[in-house]
Amino acid sequence: MKKVGRISAITQGPLTEEQVKALLMPHLTTEQLMALQALQDVDYSHEVKSEGLRFRANVFQQLGGLSGVFRRIRGTLPEFEKLGLPPLSGKSTTLAALIDFINRTSSRHIISLEDPIEVIHERKQSLVNQREGGTHTRSFAAALRSTLREDPNVILVGEMRDLPTIEFTVIAAETGHLVFGTVHTVSAATTVDRIVSAFPPGQQQQVRSTLADSLRAVVCQYLMKEKTGPGRVLAVELLVNNEAVSNLIRKGKAFQLPSIISTSREQGMQLMDVDLMRLMKENKISAADAYVKAMSKKDFEPFVDEEEKKAQATRPTKLVTAAEKQAPPSSPPPGSQPPAAKPPVSKPVATNGPAAAAPPPQADPPSGARPATAAPPRKAAPQPPRKP
Repeated sequence: MKKVGRISAITQGPLTEEQVKALLMPHLTTEQLMALQALQDVDYSHEVKSEGLRFRANVFQQLGGLSGVFRRIRGTLPEFEKLGLPPLSGKSTTLAALIDFINRTSSRHIISLEDPIEVIHERKQSLVNQREGGTHTRSFAAALRSTLREDPNVILVGEMRDLPTIEFTVIAAETGHLVFGTVHTVSAATTVDRIVSAFPPGQQQQVRSTLADSLRAVVCQYLMKEKTGPGRVLAVELLVNNEAVSNLIRKGKAFQLPSIISTSREQGMQLMDVDLMRLMKENKISAADAYVKAMSKKDFEPFVDEEEKKAQATRPTKLVTAAEKQAPPSSPPPGSQPPAAKPPVSKPVATNGPAAAAPPPQADPPSGARPATAAPPRKAAPQPPRKP
């Protein structure tokens, strides 16, 4: 199980392939089983009514056999007003909170195209139609084509993952509909480039002109690990389309958008690095995590170095005093035998002449005989100094 970015085991051992099939197969339809046999992934929503739980499931084939990933979907949505700006959630919860805000505050026709449906919206002031690809429509592309004929005011596209979906969102926004979608990018500038680059080169200039007029805002979100707790903290970059932004998009100069964002804070715009710096100074995230996500990393290097120095200063270190170094060896415990004394080892003595061989061992003298003593070595006579 993965919780707050960390994996933990919930069984004593790994499940066998037969056990995994027994857990997953009964919840799949005939069409989904055929898709798995054709080496296709299956996305669907799984509900446990007895526990009031809903999950977004993905079943796929891998080296070890059949596998599945289940992500929990929140049953209750926080009100958008209480989330504040930026909203403290991931992109799926942010989109759901936006749809819920429109549903509560205005009379509109809302159509959501999801694969699968994650959050179920009950009718409040607006009419909400939620469609799931493969369940309520033959395909996701077919649902996109029929959406504009159903007279919607608001359209939610779960993920803009391919050219047909991106092309539909651009056309729907151009015809006056409010469209929400998600793209996997790292900044507002790369989001614009991602949408434009999905089209063939011959259409990209036209798409830039359409996007410059129809784009309303881009929100880039990072869920960061909380420094002092087990939760997550949200960092946000926000781009609001104005005349300067529109001109840069139309001219194909999306790389200059960060400079517009940094000089338009009074309009609510915000760079990701600015929000990361704020969270770091408020001690909500670590400097190392902020450095990884930052675009301008040199601004965060001094804080990373300072954080590392503080971490090294707080690590416990063992100091050895001079008394400990000169302390005598500890005496053996009572009752234990002292270690046997080792025989002395003769050490070679350096001489001016060639090394002499060690004499052979001599036998013990007979009883009554006087032991032989070695004569002291003769001293060499001093040599007179040589004349030069």
